[in-house]
Amino acid sequence: MSRVIKTPLPKSSRLWPHVAKGDFIDGYAVESTLSPREAAEIALSMPGWADALLSLRNRLVKPFGLKTEVSETGERAIFPVDYEGADELIIGTNDTHLNFRICIHQQAGHIHMATWVYRNNALGHVYLMLVKPFHVLIVRSGLRRIAHAR
Repeated sequence: MSRVIKTPLPKSSRLWPHVAKGDFIDGYAVESTLSPREAAEIALSMPGWADALLSLRNRLVKPFGLKTEVSETGERAIFPVDYEGADELIIGTNDTHLNFRICIHQQAGHIHMATWVYRNNALGHVYLMLVKPFHVLIVRSGLRRIAHAR
């Protein structure tokens, strides 16, 4: 099985024009020949523990007026697509506290996954600091599932 490595998103990604000095961006990769859409479907189908964390997050942030990624029917919705091409899928949204995009990029037999965050205000800075450890666990878990599916 391929292991998850921490590595920058390839410079050919369409996500880079969003990134400015001081923004948060991470990057991980795993060997895989899946398309970005296939990889996203696997990575974003959360295991039970991650769904529980997201459900807790949604209950905690709702009073602050932050988006909860729950549709009016009560089902969790995938983030809006910002860009989709043969080798890349970028999804994400803008909110009052921060703007973010998740990029899934296929290059040279690897799926790269990166998250970019622009913090709009102090709440965005605090929020990112609090969720970052969980974010890393969720991303690495998703990439491990991609590696198993390749």
